[in-house]
Amino acid sequence: MEREWLFSLIPLTIGAVFLSFGVYGLRRSSTLRRTGVIAEGRIVRHDVRRDNEGATFHHPVAAWTTRDGREYEYASRFGRGSVGGDFGVGNFVTVQYDPEDPRRFAIKGWDVATVDRLFTVLGSVLAAGTLVVLLVRVLIL
Repeated sequence: MEREWLFSLIPLTIGAVFLSFGVYGLRRSSTLRRTGVIAEGRIVRHDVRRDNEGATFHHPVAAWTTRDGREYEYASRFGRGSVGGDFGVGNFVTVQYDPEDPRRFAIKGWDVATVDRLFTVLGSVLAAGTLVVLLVRVLIL
């Protein structure tokens, strides 16, 4: 019995994982837009992280005070290779946060849904393409 079709499970799995990450990020962004509270924050520093290939990513750390007077300071989940002028240390930014869990926040102009959309599209294409190939293979055999 031929088992080449098992190799098609690789792009299907990758597609499903990408799709899951993308949908999670888009749902998170959507919920934050609907229920988030806006506050003025300040960039206090940048967390610099390196990946396995040595690329450097800057994650701005925003500090803000909630409506009930509690102070929070968290790093953005998105990192970029360089920091633009509007997101330098000491600059004021607009932060939108979840009042029930302030760790869920977005810095306006920095945290964009483009990455989440890209993961969703790539995951959809990989998963749907693999399923079509598997379906055609099943129907032909």
